[in-house]
Amino acid sequence: MPLTPPAWLLLWLSLLLSSVCPALKTAAQASASTGALNVLLIIVDDLRPSLGCYGDKIVRSPNIDQLAAHSLLFQNAFAQQAVCAPSRVSFLTGRRPDTTRLYDFNSYWRSHSGNFSTIPQYFKENGYVTMSVGKVFHPGISSNYSDDSPYSWSFLPYHPSSEKYENTKTCRGQDGELHANLLCPVDVKDVPEGTLPDIQSTEEAIRLLEKMKTLSSPFFLAIGYHKPHIPFRYPKEFQKLYPLENITLAPDPQVPGGLPPVAYNPWMDIRQREDVKALNISVPYGPIPVDFQQKIRQSYFASVSYLDTQVGHLLGALDDLELANRTIIAFMSDHGWSLGEHGEWAKYSNFDVTTRVPLMFYVPGKTAPLPEAGQKLFPYRDPFDLASQWMAPGRQSWDLVELMSLFPTLAGLAGLQVPPRCPIPSFHIELCREGQSLLNHFRFHDWEEDPHLHGNPHESVAYSQYPRPADSPQWNSDKPSLKDIKIMGYSIRTIDYRYTVWVGFNPDEFLANFTDIHAGELYFVDSDPLQDHNVYNDSQHREFLQSLIP
Repeated sequence: MPLTPPAWLLLWLSLLLSSVCPALKTAAQASASTGALNVLLIIVDDLRPSLGCYGDKIVRSPNIDQLAAHSLLFQNAFAQQAVCAPSRVSFLTGRRPDTTRLYDFNSYWRSHSGNFSTIPQYFKENGYVTMSVGKVFHPGISSNYSDDSPYSWSFLPYHPSSEKYENTKTCRGQDGELHANLLCPVDVKDVPEGTLPDIQSTEEAIRLLEKMKTLSSPFFLAIGYHKPHIPFRYPKEFQKLYPLENITLAPDPQVPGGLPPVAYNPWMDIRQREDVKALNISVPYGPIPVDFQQKIRQSYFASVSYLDTQVGHLLGALDDLELANRTIIAFMSDHGWSLGEHGEWAKYSNFDVTTRVPLMFYVPGKTAPLPEAGQKLFPYRDPFDLASQWMAPGRQSWDLVELMSLFPTLAGLAGLQVPPRCPIPSFHIELCREGQSLLNHFRFHDWEEDPHLHGNPHESVAYSQYPRPADSPQWNSDKPSLKDIKIMGYSIRTIDYRYTVWVGFNPDEFLANFTDIHAGELYFVDSDPLQDHNVYNDSQHREFLQSLIP
């Protein structure tokens, strides 16, 4: 019989884990009025772990690497759905997409599923001044056209005025005309308003930090950066960091032979860009010409370095204002992005390349010693200074974690009561969380101890899911509306494998039918880290697969 997805996930988890760690309570229950730590939450759009601190040898990200050097960095953090609005609503409420019932961009969870509390709402209710800059919630219906105001924010969120030009014809083509292109390096002084959204967001966030320094209340400031989201519209000088002759293709640029058609995303939004449309690429499997693949990868990396400068200016201001010694910093992305892996571009899948994300926490006095008077933890580092020293992460955890853990973890680190675990179902409960708290990862005392935190990664798992309208790639396979969803792909990632099952889904009742299996995927990541060899149908793994099915 059909099961609701949350119940099925619970059954699946119980089969895989022999024990469940008890929820951790905060060590300190200080109220927001008794010297509470501030929170700076940095959310990046479409950023995979292509950063120096994650071992990327190409990308120059010295400011984010510097943050990582003072942080606890999670090597295996995963989003719950690889598309903007569902992912953001999921981690900002601490609920799975099957609880928020948001799989597209077309509903508001408070009226559609339940009046669930959000992270900033919880901090606001506990005495914090909460502020939003840039893309935090996804704009539009999914945040009630208000970025969830007034619930989540102390005053109206800020959006850069230059946002409205992101998808307009502002990209100078080889013909000298302006186009709405995918690749869009620009001379900033020539674009409308003479600025870009992420520059404006950084300036506004710094202004708010300056204002908050004079107030006694603790603050929760969330800043959402647009890049490296498409279009790749960034200051053209960042291209110089990545000469085309040095840009390689993805290590697996072909569509894997064993990939079920339902699992493939045809990257239709990229195909609509004028420069890509001019290539006349066949639908759905492409491929994009090699030289253009190199240009896409070049522009993605350049966008990341441009983003890094904005993070550097923001953290440098935090230092200058002497706020770094009393501010928690969380840095994360809403999901990853394919750069040609599996013959795919964009997100919209369950592969690691689209679900694995950077996640790190700086906690003053805990992940790094408190800065001494006059000491700068985050001085701005120029990515064009090729002699600048690479900085390794301060501490790392290899356990698999989910972005849903952001809610209980930030609450606990700030000294607030960690919200209770949700029962099943929890649609009627406003304040609870489905994500595990990560507070146990911060229990270290000796600064010289092993920075590689072990835990037991074999007991940790992460779930992701993605909807499809049909068994084969369609025009709306990447972003199907709720009414068009016929299949849901549920994916579990352990330290050893990724297992995905594509099952029938009823969008009217939000029910997945796990007896109606359309396709499956099984990848053993130790021997197949790129997840190119689907062994789901191999007879030698039949007994293993049967052990996974409840």
